[in-house]
Amino acid sequence: MIRTVPPSHPAYPRLVRASAWYDLVVTAGFVTPWTYRLVHSALSRLGEAVGAGALPALDPMETLYANLMGSVVVVWALLRLLRPLPEHGLYDGLARTLFALWQAYALAHGAPYWLWLFLVAEVAFGVVQLVPWRGVRIAVSPPPSAGS
Repeated sequence: MIRTVPPSHPAYPRLVRASAWYDLVVTAGFVTPWTYRLVHSALSRLGEAVGAGALPALDPMETLYANLMGSVVVVWALLRLLRPLPEHGLYDGLARTLFALWQAYALAHGAPYWLWLFLVAEVAFGVVQLVPWRGVRIAVSPPPSAGS
C-alpha cells in the first residue's frame, strides 16, 4: 500500500516540486521551434530503433502546438518550483489527469508505443498529488463585492 501525506504535511510540497522538475526536464525542449526540431528528431530515431514507430514529419501547425504546450508547461513548472503550494499540487494532479486521458486516446489511435512511458509518469505524479486530497474540504470564498 502506498503511504500518502496530507496536503498540509511538509513533505507534500516536495512532491509538487518533484513533478515540476520532471515537467521542466521533459518539456523544455518543446519551447522553441529549434529545440522542438531536435526533440522530434531524437524521439523519431528512438521510436525507430526500438520498433515503436517514428513521429510523422514536422509541419508548422504541429510545431506551433508543441511550442505552445511546452511554453505553458515550462511556466507552470517554474511556478511550482518557486512556490510549491499544496493547491498547486491539486491543480497539477487535475492537469495530469487530462494529459493522461489524451495520451491514452492518442495511444488508442495509433500513437507510437513509447508514449506509454510518459503516460505512466503522468498517472504516477497525478496519483501521488491527488490521493492526499481525498476527504479534504476546500473552502471557496465568494469573490469580493464591488462595494467592499
